Amino acid sequence: MTTHEARSGRAAEPVTPDAAREIRRTLLTQSWRDLTFAHWAAAPEAVAPLLPAGTVPDTRDGVTYVGLVAFRMHRVGWLGLPGIPYLGTFPETNVRLYSVDEHGRRGVVFRSLEAARLLPAVVGRAVFRMPYTWARMSIRHDGDTVSYATARRWPGPRGAASRMAVRVGERIAEPTALEHFLTARWGMHNVFLGRPVYLPNHHPRWPLHRAELLHCADDLVEAAGLPAPAGPPVSVLYSPGVPVRFGRPPRPGGLPTP
Repeated sequence: MTTHEARSGRAAEPVTPDAAREIRRTLLTQSWRDLTFAHWAAAPEAVAPLLPAGTVPDTRDGVTYVGLVAFRMHRVGWLGLPGIPYLGTFPETNVRLYSVDEHGRRGVVFRSLEAARLLPAVVGRAVFRMPYTWARMSIRHDGDTVSYATARRWPGPRGAASRMAVRVGERIAEPTALEHFLTARWGMHNVFLGRPVYLPNHHPRWPLHRAELLHCADDLVEAAGLPAPAGPPVSVLYSPGVPVRFGRPPRPGGLPTP
């Protein structure tokens, strides 16, 4: 029995490699490119206090996970309009947790999101109440190696940094159950104006590759209020990316929608 089932009596929705629900009205469009997913196991009781009200840690075999995800955001657009080439395109790194709400919807909770553009960081904080920060960032390719670097500028803790490099391996024909659990996430949980919000997303099935972690020096996980990772990650994956659509928060458990 999962933590969610034990508390609510309602089973969490299945983990599915394809989008769990259709999006009828698009709120945001964007692409996620050059992603590296690094994950460490965590005790559910350690992360539960950091989740929004109405959610509990999503677990697999009694364990939940902390994710450090570095990538390039590409051409963010509103309401189906064409994506913005400069302000909507930038490196990003997030620290995320795994959640499930009282309706059984699985999602992620972002503890921090580093962005290399100041305006998107400000808008993300002010409009969406997301913990965006402005950072100095880079993504570099050298053959089959991808390197990510970030150093936080605003707000603090100023100087919180992360440097990571991976060697990209072969394409995964069939991801494992854990790899689906960590990547096939079809929404995010947040709080907006004091109310729980679930924002659904939709994208093609992830193209995933094995990845070897060559280097990782990270302050962001600890700066997000979590224990510093102990030992190597339990999973490291790479994806060239997917186009993504976000929908309006649905009822129940979301903002009223027209």
